[in-house]
Amino acid sequence: VCVVALVGFVLLCISYQPDEKTCAQFTVKLLYFLLSALALVACVLAVAFAAHHYLQLTKFTCDTIQDSCQCKLDTADPLGRTFVYQDTDCGSLSSMLSLYLLLQMALNLVAALVCLLMCFVVWKHRYQVFYVGVRFQLLTAAEGHGQQV
Repeated sequence: VCVVALVGFVLLCISYQPDEKTCAQFTVKLLYFLLSALALVACVLAVAFAAHHYLQLTKFTCDTIQDSCQCKLDTADPLGRTFVYQDTDCGSLSSMLSLYLLLQMALNLVAALVCLLMCFVVWKHRYQVFYVGVRFQLLTAAEGHGQQV
């Protein structure tokens, strides 16, 4: 996301030429679009993994053992995975880690929406600016030429 922001600042510094007449402008726009799309995917994955960890954290059964908090999903399963959080107690773990994961989900969701907006803006600027009059003039010229034959 930081690299996308830096490329965006470089794009702002390049003098604007209509219809992308400069190679540098086209290259930076293409790089900006691809990096924005990649950052969008990374942010969505970060939200998904943080949400998964948050859901696991809500189902944990935790015990404090020797200055660490050991948590299990299923206490009846002897082969179940045990998560060990060093140098913390279980009370602060559940409150602070839950808050941290919720904050991480919210910030990554905001970053994903910004990246999606930037992809949309670059795409719309490049591919959805149509000059309708040019097409009608071409059709009119072709029809007129067809009638003369």
